[in-house]
Amino acid sequence: MNQTTENQTKKASCTSPKSFIKTSECTKKMVAFGIFALLAMFLATVSPTITIAWVVAILILTIYLFVFEIVEIDVAAISIMVLLGLTTLLAPYMGLEKGLVDNKQLFDGFSSNAVMSIIAVMIIGAGLDKTGLMSKVSSFILNIGGTSEKRIIPIISSTVAIISSFMQNVGATALFLPVVSRISSRSNIPLSRLLMPMGFCAILGGTVTMVGSSPLILLNDLIETSNIALPTDQKMGLWSLFATTPVGLALVATGILYFVLFGKYVLPAIKETGSKNDDLRYFEDVYGLRYVLHEVVVGDKSLLIGRHLDDIETKYKIRVIATKRPKGSVRIGAGAIDRDTAIEAKMVLAIISESSDLKAFLTKYKYLEKRDALKTFSDDLSPSKTGIAEILIPPSSSIIGKSARDVWLRKTYGTAMIGLHRNGETLHEGDDIRSIPFQAGDTLVVYTPWDALMRIETSPDFVVVTKDFPHEEVRPQKLIFAAVFFVISLYMVLFTDIRLSIALLTGAIGMILTGVLRIDEAYRAVSWKTVFLLASLIPLGLAVEQSGTAKWIAEQTLHVVGDMPIWVIQAAVAVLATFFTLVMSNVGATVLLVPLAVNIAIGVGANPAVFALTVAIATSNSFLIPTHQVNALIMGPGGYRVPDFIKAGSVMTILFLIVMIGMMNLIF
Repeated sequence: MNQTTENQTKKASCTSPKSFIKTSECTKKMVAFGIFALLAMFLATVSPTITIAWVVAILILTIYLFVFEIVEIDVAAISIMVLLGLTTLLAPYMGLEKGLVDNKQLFDGFSSNAVMSIIAVMIIGAGLDKTGLMSKVSSFILNIGGTSEKRIIPIISSTVAIISSFMQNVGATALFLPVVSRISSRSNIPLSRLLMPMGFCAILGGTVTMVGSSPLILLNDLIETSNIALPTDQKMGLWSLFATTPVGLALVATGILYFVLFGKYVLPAIKETGSKNDDLRYFEDVYGLRYVLHEVVVGDKSLLIGRHLDDIETKYKIRVIATKRPKGSVRIGAGAIDRDTAIEAKMVLAIISESSDLKAFLTKYKYLEKRDALKTFSDDLSPSKTGIAEILIPPSSSIIGKSARDVWLRKTYGTAMIGLHRNGETLHEGDDIRSIPFQAGDTLVVYTPWDALMRIETSPDFVVVTKDFPHEEVRPQKLIFAAVFFVISLYMVLFTDIRLSIALLTGAIGMILTGVLRIDEAYRAVSWKTVFLLASLIPLGLAVEQSGTAKWIAEQTLHVVGDMPIWVIQAAVAVLATFFTLVMSNVGATVLLVPLAVNIAIGVGANPAVFALTVAIATSNSFLIPTHQVNALIMGPGGYRVPDFIKAGSVMTILFLIVMIGMMNLIF
C-alpha cells in the first residue's frame, strides 16, 4: 500500500474556516467533485448497459475519494465495499436485476491468498528484525564500504533491495533507516545522499519477486478472478515466485547506476540528520538547537513559585526535563511531570535551553540559583541514562493530526519534545511546537530517558531513528530459529505446490512458537490499514470484471491505441498505471487496471498475463512526489523537500518505464 494513504494530516476540513488554505482546499475538492460528477453522468449516457453505468459511477467515486482523501483511504475502500453490498438491496431502485456483487463473495477478500500472504510477510519481517539481523547488516556494510559514497550507495541500496524483495518495501525501509543513519554518522556522508537511493531501491526491490509488493502479491488472485470470465483457450497461467526477477534486478541495477553516476547532480547535500549520539553539537549543526542542560534551584522568594510549567516553557523558550521537590525523589520519565506541574520553593529543575534564553528567564523571576554543573541530577541525567534523540512519525501513526499537547507526549511517553523538523525547517521551543498537529514524515527532536525511548521503539506510532544509545538487547539467541523458519517458508514457496499464504504463514507461526516474536508483537507488526484496504477493494475488482465494465473500457481504449504496435500499447498501460499510483494507492491502481489491461491485451492479440504483470510492476513507479509510504518515511530524516523528489524522481520514472518495457518484451 503506498503514497497518499498516510498523508492524512494534510487534508483540510471543509467545516473549519480557520484559514484561507483550508477554504481553498475545500473549494478545490468541491470543484473536483463537480467535475467527477459530470464525468460520471457523461459516461452513464454512453455506457451500453445500466449495470456498467453504475459500476463506472462507483469507479469514479472511488478514484475521487482516493485522490482527494475525503476520508482515510482504508475507510474509503471499506465504504465502497459496503456500497457494493447494498446494491443487492437497492437493485430495484437502481434499475438492476441484482446487486453488482454477490454478497456471498463480498468478504472473500479477507480470506484471500493475497491478504493472508501480506500478513505473513509483515510478521516474518518483524521476526528477522527482532533478532538483531539489521545491526549485523550495518556492521558488514561499514566494514566493506569504507567512507566512499560511490561504494556505500551500491552496498546499502542493493542490500535493502534484496530485503525488500521478500518483505513489504515500507517495512524494509523502516527497519533499515536506523542502519543508514548510523552509517551516515560514522562515514561523514550526509544522510540526504544515502536515504533517497535507499528508499528508491527499496521500492524497486519490491519488483524482484512476487512477494515484494502488495500489487504483485495480489496479482495472481486478480488473474484467477479474470479467468472466470474468460473462455478456456484464453485463461491465464499464474506467475511463479521469481517470474519478475530478471525485470526487477534490471530495475534495481538501473536505480543503483543512476545514483552512482548522477547522484552528485540530483541528490541534495543536506547536512546529515541521522547521527545518533548525545553530543549537543550535532543537534546544533543539524537543527540549530544550541541547547545546554542546566540545573536551577528555586529560591524561597522567587516569583516562579506557584506557577505551572505551561505558564513559562513556551513563553521563555525553556523545557523542564526533570524536577525534584525538597523532600521528594527525582521525577523524570513517563507519568513524572507534565504541563500542570506546579513550581515549589526549593524545588530543583533540570532545564534544557539556549544559554541566552535561560539568562532572560532567570532575570525575570529572580531568586533562582543556576548551578555551574549538574548536582542533583548528575546520575539521573547522565549520558548513560538520558540524552537527545530523533523520532520519526510514520505514515501509519495513529497520532497524525494530533499535537504533543493532545497526546500529553511528555507525561504519556516520558519524552520531552524540544524541536520539530518538517519540510526542511526546524521549529524550536518558543514556536509553540507542542500545539502543532503531527504530519507523516515529521522528525521530533526529543530529550528522553533511554528506557522511555526503548518503550517508544515498540510503538507503531513512532520510528526511532536514534539507535546508538544504551538499550536492552534484542533476541540474537533466536536468530537461528528465525533463519530456519524463513528458509522453510522459502523452500515451500519454491519447491512445493502449496499456496503462497500457507507457506509464508508456516514461517510466521514458527517464529511465534519459538519465541522469536511474541503474539502481541506479531499483531503490532501487521499494518491492518493495508489489510483492510486490500481486502475491501477486491469486490470492486469483481464488479468491474463480472459486469463487463473492464471489457467495455478496454474496447474504448482500443479505439485510441488499437492500431499501434503491441509494445506501444503496453507502454501506454504502464504510463497509465504510473499515473494512477501517484494519485492513489498502488493496490487500488492494480485492482482497477488489471482487468482493463487483460481485456486490452485480448483485444490486440497480446498475452493478457504479461499485460497484467505490466500493471503490477508499473504501480511501483512512484518517485516523482513523496506520496509513496517509503518516500514519506525518508523525507523528514533526510531533510528533503518536494522539489528534491521531483528533481531525482522525474529521471527515475522515465528510466523505470524504459527498462521495464524493454526487459518485459525481451523476456516475455
